[in-house]
Amino acid sequence: MNTALPEPGADERALSDRLAASIRAEIAASGPMPFSRYMTACLYAPGLGYYSAGRTKFGASGDFVTAPELGPLFARSIARALAPVLRELGDAADFVELGGGSGAFALDALREFAALDALPRRYRILEPSADLRQRQRERAARELPDELAQRVEWIERPPEEPWRGVLFANEVVDALPATRFAMLDGEVFEEHVAVDGERLVCVDRPADGLVGSAVRVVERSLGAPFDDGYRSEILPQLPYWMQAIGATLEAGAMLFVDYGYPRREFYLPERRDGTLVCHYRHRAHADALLWPGLQDITAFVDFTALAEAGTGAGFDFAGYAPQGAFLLASGLAEIVASAPEGSDLERLRRAAETKRLTLPGEMGERFQVMAFARGVEGVLPGLRAVDRSRRL
Repeated sequence: MNTALPEPGADERALSDRLAASIRAEIAASGPMPFSRYMTACLYAPGLGYYSAGRTKFGASGDFVTAPELGPLFARSIARALAPVLRELGDAADFVELGGGSGAFALDALREFAALDALPRRYRILEPSADLRQRQRERAARELPDELAQRVEWIERPPEEPWRGVLFANEVVDALPATRFAMLDGEVFEEHVAVDGERLVCVDRPADGLVGSAVRVVERSLGAPFDDGYRSEILPQLPYWMQAIGATLEAGAMLFVDYGYPRREFYLPERRDGTLVCHYRHRAHADALLWPGLQDITAFVDFTALAEAGTGAGFDFAGYAPQGAFLLASGLAEIVASAPEGSDLERLRRAAETKRLTLPGEMGERFQVMAFARGVEGVLPGLRAVDRSRRL
């Protein structure tokens, strides 16, 4: 990780100081806060959190680049994979995207759905950030034809009424507030954030029943206890979150793309300080207490836990594979081959985008894809063709 971080400007510092003061005040009133609560505040505190304030997050001028920001190939491949589901469900099918980012995925996916004659009735974006919602609205109005722009709407919570269609989440699970646990003398402790003078510091406190039980379930799954001093992340709320987002989906598919590992790789003995990573101006580091509100805080995804949560919520497991293999099986190469010749620069750009999305040393292996289905046939045959669920 690159720890040579650029210094924030005065305005950024002031914003971070306000959030840090709010966190210190909450700790003073209620005692040390669980790391998951701290992560929630840093990312989502109204007007101050990373995703709530007005800073640019995505792309070259932000802190990191997601697959949709590289160009249209990612969204077009995903749309091709999911178009048969939308066609099977008919005119009443909706598409729900969790966390719309800059809006790039929605725009490219809608264009591809239109070209494939598989447009959803509504393209719904569940975006908790008011700032990002406004940016997405402006971009959709500016860049989409009216017929497509009119299909886009924004929702603040998962659909409460029964619906049919597709739910899609790219780099969403990694941003769920993670619980940090530690093993000390055979007991489960939970990492908290406390105050030492004016500094925020991490302290360990005995875990409550929910966290302790979740860690013990993982140990049983692995067939061995964690070593003393082992520290990592866990999402005890994941089954409840999955139920919340998918409970009303009567028929359709859910597709998740994120960086992570199967459980046995996630909790390797040598990965004894977990997977937590922070992003600031395209530098990655591990100090989550630095500059609250100015940096993204994420943890890698335990895809075995995601599979358990999806099937536990009543969905059929539809497959698991690395991103690169899935995109290629879903038509990425055909999309590139059928593209207009373009300039030399455009051909180089497409080649670079393809490599970034598919090569093992880039996003191709680090990012994983997992799908679930309910009440539909033949979901994602490309994913099944490259399925690696035996690793789970």
